[in-house]
Amino acid sequence: MEFKPANNIQDLQYFGEYGGVNPSVSDSSTYTFLSAKTMFDTFEGNTDGCYLYSRHSSPSNLYLGEALAAMEGTEMANVTASGMGAITPTILQICGAGDHIVSSRTIYGGTYAFLKNFTPRMNISTSFVDITKLDVVEQAISPKTKMIYCETVSNPLLEVADILALAKLAKKYKLKLVVDNTFSPLSISPHKLGADVVIHSLTKFINGSSDTMGGVICGTAEFVNAQKSVIDGASMLLGASIDSMRSASILKNMRTLHIRIKQHSKNALFLAEKFEQDGIKTVYPGLLSHPSHDIFKRMMNNEYGFGGMLTIDAGSLDKANQLMELMQEVNIGYLAVSLGFYKTLFSAPGTSTSSEIPYEEQEEMGLSDGLIRFSIGLDNDIQRTYRMIKECMIKVGVLEKVV
Repeated sequence: MEFKPANNIQDLQYFGEYGGVNPSVSDSSTYTFLSAKTMFDTFEGNTDGCYLYSRHSSPSNLYLGEALAAMEGTEMANVTASGMGAITPTILQICGAGDHIVSSRTIYGGTYAFLKNFTPRMNISTSFVDITKLDVVEQAISPKTKMIYCETVSNPLLEVADILALAKLAKKYKLKLVVDNTFSPLSISPHKLGADVVIHSLTKFINGSSDTMGGVICGTAEFVNAQKSVIDGASMLLGASIDSMRSASILKNMRTLHIRIKQHSKNALFLAEKFEQDGIKTVYPGLLSHPSHDIFKRMMNNEYGFGGMLTIDAGSLDKANQLMELMQEVNIGYLAVSLGFYKTLFSAPGTSTSSEIPYEEQEEMGLSDGLIRFSIGLDNDIQRTYRMIKECMIKVGVLEKVV
């Protein structure tokens, strides 16, 4: 049966304390017990439906976690205060001193910095590889490897990981496949393709209004509960918990996620096709020219499209900066990092979200100075937006004016 993530979200039903259509927000950091024994049992993890302290869990966080688990098709999910608050405890829950990770070379700069610069302090090593080359991934696996880490659609180069093939590889070597699905919620469901753990930065598309940070770890009940253990759980002990008010806010926004993703994808595909026709070097998984177009098609939940992210190459950092400044000036969108906002956002990743990656490694992976990453907005008249962008491109010399 075809997996329907939006239906799973819609089928959840919660009532507020006084019959409200939104669940009540648990505006408390700590919770009372009618007996000392129940408190003890809760500390030991032997009770259901009891709340101890909001760093551990809260009703609002539980509701959001249930919705995200339903969306990804996992047994359980634990929500965190940021995307990095989901990524780092997951890595540390699986890996310890002497362990090894095989990671995609093109990942979010913060994740790269954690794996490259921070985890070596704990004697955890990482090999960064081209995740699209399965033979290279397999060659990097050693007896000490515990995890394959990748992003479904990579930040910022939009490389597409073959989750089905990577899952088979992970199972062959008894490894955990951890997938960051931030760029492709609803469009792709990694757990259904064999991923063990699925991570999102809720800050981006899932929340969709650039006003809240959050993250989530989706996986088996055993793994999620291990993360939340007061004894040795990485999420619990590192304190990556999200505030209940923010959880309630994100849960409300999730109800429109399916509508927003469809519009983001529709607009991005239109612009990508137009830019490519104009002779601009454009990368978008929905283009036939994308090297992993067929892999994305094979994995995708069809109705949600190829996502809202695309890149173009403006030729140089100077041209990229001129173009972005002009696009902001004429109100096409904002020169800003992040993604998933209702307005288009654009940035030069080499000097922003991927600046943690050394310049020589950026060059090696194909992250050029002139690369602009677009998070395409929910524009109602995308043809008008295209005309405005094209005028800006001509004005700064990224595109020649056709006489």
